[in-house]
Amino acid sequence: MDEEKMELLNKLMEDNKDSELSKSSKIKVEANSSKSMSIIYDWVQCILIAFIAVAILLTFAFRVINVDGDSMMDTLFNSDKVLVSELFYTPKDNDVVVISHGAQFPKPIIKRVIATAGQTLDINFETGEVVVDGIVINEDYIIGETKRGNAEIPSVIPEGKVFVMGDNRSVSLDSRFEEIGLINETDIIGKAEFVFLPFEHFGFVEK
Repeated sequence: MDEEKMELLNKLMEDNKDSELSKSSKIKVEANSSKSMSIIYDWVQCILIAFIAVAILLTFAFRVINVDGDSMMDTLFNSDKVLVSELFYTPKDNDVVVISHGAQFPKPIIKRVIATAGQTLDINFETGEVVVDGIVINEDYIIGETKRGNAEIPSVIPEGKVFVMGDNRSVSLDSRFEEIGLINETDIIGKAEFVFLPFEHFGFVEK
C-alpha cells in the first residue's frame, strides 16, 4: 500500500473516531438533560401534591382564625393567626375554642371552655376561684380580676351548652355576660391548636 493510501486510511479512521466520540458526547448530554428534567418534574409534582394536601386540610380539617381583641391575653394576642382543628371536634374543659357567635354577638369569638353540659359550676367572685364538679380548677393562665357579669350563671350546665371565659378576665366579654351567654355546642367551630404568626408567638396554644 502506497503512502497516499495509508494517509487516506488514517484520516478515515480518525474521522470515524471523532464521529464516535461526538455521538457518545451527544448521548451523555441528552442523558444528563433527561435526568435534570426528571428531577425538575419530581420537584414540581411534590410541590403540587403538598399544595393540594394543604388545601384539603384547610377546607375539611383545619381553619385559620385571626384573633381579634385582648380577651385571651396572655395566651393569645390581638392579630395572632391561629390554626383551628374542626373535624369531629367535641368541646372539652380547658380547650381554647373558636365560636361562631354569642347570644347577641354576631362575629366569631375565641374563648376557653370552663364547663360543659352536665357539669356543676360555681364562681366565687370575691376570690376569683372557679369550681367545676366540686373541684377548684387551676388557672395559671389567667390575668386580671374575674368580675361578675350581668348574666345568670347556672349551677349545672344544660345539655348542648358550654360555659366559656377569656383568659384576660377583667376585659373579656364571655358567658358571664348576656351578650355572649351560654354557648351552643353546635356554634363551636373548633379548637385552637397552634399560633403560626407572628413568629414571636409561634407555638402550640397553652392548655
